[in-house]
Amino acid sequence: MDKSTLIFPYSAWWILACLLVGGVYAFVLYWRDTYFDKKIRYALAALRAFVVSIVAFLLLAPVLRSIRNNTERPSVVFALDNSQSMTLTQDSTQRKQWITELEKIKNKLENEDIEVNLQTFDNEEDLKKVRFKNQSSDLGKLLSTITNNYENRHLDKIVLVSDGIHNQGVAPEFLNISVPVYTVGLGDTTIRKDLAVQAVFFNKLAYLGNKFPIVAEIKNNGFEERTVNVSLLQNGSTIASQTVRLRKEDISEVDFLVQANQKGIQRYTVAVEVLDGEWTAQNNARDAIVEVIDGKEKILLLAAAPHPDIKAFKTIIEKNENYSFETLIAGAGQPKEERYDLIIAYQVPDMSGAVNGILENFIKKDVPVFYILGESSDLNKFTQLNSVLNLKGRSGDIDEVFASLNGTFSKFNLDTEKLRLLAKMPPLLVPYGDYGFKTSVETVLYQNIGRLQTKKPLLSLLMGKASKSAVLAGEGLWQWRLEEFDLTDRNDIVDELFLKVIQFLSSKEDKRKFRIYTTNNEYLDFERVVFEAEAYNELYEKLSNVKVSLSLQDEKGKNYNYNFTITGGTTKFEVSNLPKGIYKYTATADILGKNEKASGEFIIKDLQLETLTSTADFGLLRKVSQNTKGKFFKINELAQLEKELLNTKKPNIIHSSEELLEIIHVKWIFFLIVFLVSVEWFLRKFLGSY
Repeated sequence: MDKSTLIFPYSAWWILACLLVGGVYAFVLYWRDTYFDKKIRYALAALRAFVVSIVAFLLLAPVLRSIRNNTERPSVVFALDNSQSMTLTQDSTQRKQWITELEKIKNKLENEDIEVNLQTFDNEEDLKKVRFKNQSSDLGKLLSTITNNYENRHLDKIVLVSDGIHNQGVAPEFLNISVPVYTVGLGDTTIRKDLAVQAVFFNKLAYLGNKFPIVAEIKNNGFEERTVNVSLLQNGSTIASQTVRLRKEDISEVDFLVQANQKGIQRYTVAVEVLDGEWTAQNNARDAIVEVIDGKEKILLLAAAPHPDIKAFKTIIEKNENYSFETLIAGAGQPKEERYDLIIAYQVPDMSGAVNGILENFIKKDVPVFYILGESSDLNKFTQLNSVLNLKGRSGDIDEVFASLNGTFSKFNLDTEKLRLLAKMPPLLVPYGDYGFKTSVETVLYQNIGRLQTKKPLLSLLMGKASKSAVLAGEGLWQWRLEEFDLTDRNDIVDELFLKVIQFLSSKEDKRKFRIYTTNNEYLDFERVVFEAEAYNELYEKLSNVKVSLSLQDEKGKNYNYNFTITGGTTKFEVSNLPKGIYKYTATADILGKNEKASGEFIIKDLQLETLTSTADFGLLRKVSQNTKGKFFKINELAQLEKELLNTKKPNIIHSSEELLEIIHVKWIFFLIVFLVSVEWFLRKFLGSY
């Protein structure tokens, strides 16, 4: 109900003064006018008096006060668990029956002036259109979504209809919900005899030729002291099996050690045999998806003689499983590989020249080199070969220097606070001489002579697009690691610094003109597979309007073909409704008259969460209701639920709002004044006056 009143800043007696002003003004204007007859003159005078009185009244600046009342009805939200487990113990006829009863309750509540809404995992708003296909049950998120959506609104109650099976997200009994939650439990609380592969643990990444573990947890109900066969399958073929005696405890663990023999995405399946009397066989197998790569970065350390630093570098590099490390000391043969991702030239080139030729051979192949200088380094040969420093000095002349961090270096994410520890490290032995840069070089560490900080580089990087290189102008890294361990009981700071340098040097730059890749390697079967495609010209500038042909092939050889166009330099292309399995994709594009090709792999998998258990958990639902001062009902007690909802209905909330508006801003008064003045003017003209 709306209510409006006028507020006067002055005494109401001024209204009489406004009427008097209007009357006097009209009398002065019309009392001598003899052109019109008496009745017309009085009518015109009345119009003029009314207009002038209104204008005078507006000058008093009265305020119009409006009070508006809005009624907000209480809201009841039906939170419906539409996961797959809701269909395991009930047929479609039973579901239709209780959904119809819920629809009747909804209609009765609405007839009692209660707003009723529906919330499901997939945001369905119509009870009759709900499909029980959600592959997980995140009841905590379902309830949190409702409380967030109805914040600062008149939420009366939440009615949670569920089997109480919760397998993802925050447990609902730990949520802080300020409104009563009435829970309705359906399903069968009887524990059925069943075997299930409850979980599979594995590394998502494995290297070709290595062995890796796959660990499975077998959950059993009712099959204690029985033996079962557990098999491991790769792409459908059995590669290992074990016989397991099920313990009295409900979890048995099975370990497999697998040899990675094939590159690419591999699907391994842990399957437990189906026993007589099992309630369902849908949960007797689970997949483990492992990507097998031959992607270890190959690093070769060349040295003319043994040194403790070599062991230090080996320890640092082997911290990262992505690196394959090899050491070659003069007189120990030849390199095992024709090409490496990085060469660490430890005091090479040296004065003896024993392995200088090997280094020069790799330099010709544009392999990045990390030079470590020391007492045995051949400075003249080093200056000729390297692309970082010009070093003028006499080989064998050395100096002891400490390290100081270049505070302006920002190419890596370095923790400058932790790296201050380098100032406490023992001195390194560096060649004495004049240091100069050959090209644009980034300095990470400077040389300090005692307390004197110099601009001579200790650790420098060449970060050009064409080639990469680095120089550590000193030996004695092994002492740094010992000192750090003595100070901190760890070897993290020094190791992290040099691992970042090695990672930078060994990383490969992608020179392809056409690239396509999926945003993830793994997708669930209800998700869309998202591809991103890019095309480049000779200057590696992004191109647009490039047509792409994309072909997918599943494990059975079935092909799926698509076409799209790259726009704006990068294009996202989505594919949906792909069945579970491993897919290989190949894409081709015509870029500046040349056919470019790219390929890759991804996998579609299902969660399998809803098949792990079919036993309804009414205890969880009772806890939620108890914590929120609600009540628990079984699905056959919907009539009692209806009475409870109606008997505990909250009253409507009335929201009042006040608005103050100066009456001079009311538009209809302006148009009234214009209308009255226009009528007066029209009558005078129509009757022949000026």
